[in-house]
Amino acid sequence: MKAYSNDLRQKIIQAYENKEGSYRQLAKRFSVSLGFVQNLMKRYRETGQVDPLPHSGGSTPKLTAKQMEIVAELLRAYQDATLLELCDRLDEMTQVRLSQATMSRIRNRLKLDKTRNN
Repeated sequence: MKAYSNDLRQKIIQAYENKEGSYRQLAKRFSVSLGFVQNLMKRYRETGQVDPLPHSGGSTPKLTAKQMEIVAELLRAYQDATLLELCDRLDEMTQVRLSQATMSRIRNRLKLDKTRNN
């Protein structure tokens, strides 16, 4: 989801400061959620900022780049291995245990063909 423009944010703040309506009325007028108006006004009062916050990330990767290279090598070397066998081999080599679902996602991400997926 894209962030609302700074222009829209400024208009909402300007309208509120000009007493053109409550948070609820402004949300309806500008076709945004009430929560967005509340959060925008709170942030503006506390920091004076209206710019959208940067994306705060997500979960950290389970594998390092070096470990991903090892997975790629395993996938190429053991094309007939099941996902469980691949997970076991990775665990032996790196002491990192992956689920079969994670191994499948990595294989798909690396675009390596599979011959068996059990």
